[in-house]
Amino acid sequence: MRLTSRTIFLGLMALVMFAPVQAQNADAKKAAAPPATAVEAHTVARLSLGDEVSAVGTLRSSESVVLRPETAGRVAKIGFVEGRPVKRGDLLVGLDASVQAAEQQQAHAALSLAQANYRRTEDLFNRKFVSQRALDEARAGLRVAEAGDQVAAARLARMSIRAPFDGIVGLRKVSIGDYVKEGADLVNLEAIDTLKVDFRLPERHIGSLAVGQKVAVSADALPNTPFPATVTAIDPLIDAEGRAVRLQATLDNRAGKLRPGMFVRVRLSLGEAQSVLVVPEQALVPTAEGQFVFRIVDGKAQRTAVQVGRRQGTSVEITDGLSEGAEVVTAGQIKLRDGAPVRAVAPAAR
Repeated sequence: MRLTSRTIFLGLMALVMFAPVQAQNADAKKAAAPPATAVEAHTVARLSLGDEVSAVGTLRSSESVVLRPETAGRVAKIGFVEGRPVKRGDLLVGLDASVQAAEQQQAHAALSLAQANYRRTEDLFNRKFVSQRALDEARAGLRVAEAGDQVAAARLARMSIRAPFDGIVGLRKVSIGDYVKEGADLVNLEAIDTLKVDFRLPERHIGSLAVGQKVAVSADALPNTPFPATVTAIDPLIDAEGRAVRLQATLDNRAGKLRPGMFVRVRLSLGEAQSVLVVPEQALVPTAEGQFVFRIVDGKAQRTAVQVGRRQGTSVEITDGLSEGAEVVTAGQIKLRDGAPVRAVAPAAR
């Protein structure tokens, strides 16, 4: 077909007028597309994770006592240095025992007299000079004198407060010359070569607990220093209020780094380690319906519900919802919605 000059001219004019319209439409579409949100991401991987539970506990001495006098008296002697070790039987506090010592001497004298009287009466009875009744009375008198001597010795011994076991004495609450009443606190004694750890676990773990299980103990006061311990007792009574079971573990403290009363963290292994899928705990977004994460699929955020299991440090086991190699958002979720375009960036310095 033969084109005239007029036809060619009109075609060129149409192209000139239509090109700006196409450019404007392209610019409008480009402006309408939302920008990609910058997020931090993590690739789901496997980690060897043990079946562990964590708790907080308190350290106690293997033996602990506050020494108190059984009778009132005036402090006459202090036989220890505060904060130093003592041996079982060492004299710690001596009360004025002058009266009790005199009573014991009196009891000794009465006993000696009763023994002599019994020997004479027995000799006379063998020679038929006294009756059986006289011998019985002499024997009874001897027994009364022996009991009196024992009572006097016990009263005298009560004036000396001695260490009932090896340990370290605390800070004394009395001085020489103080008059103390019966039952007054004198000083505490602690055996700390071995310490006890008291802690609680939810009752759902009761079937996995046993005496002899290994426990890792750590103290905030001594960071990065684990202390191995062993479960030695499980309380048969479940706490009805907290639904928790009380446990006690013991640990070797001959180095003396720990002290009774310290706050500690406890980790108890309930089973062998297994290879499981884990994500950083910051990837999880909790809701009323459960936990979910944002996966990155083809440059877009995809909201994905997940089921979580055990925790170890900052890692959380994923039992359902993700596969190995999936990329999940770990920072920036608050700005995302399902299907929003995203781009992964390097983690910010922390």
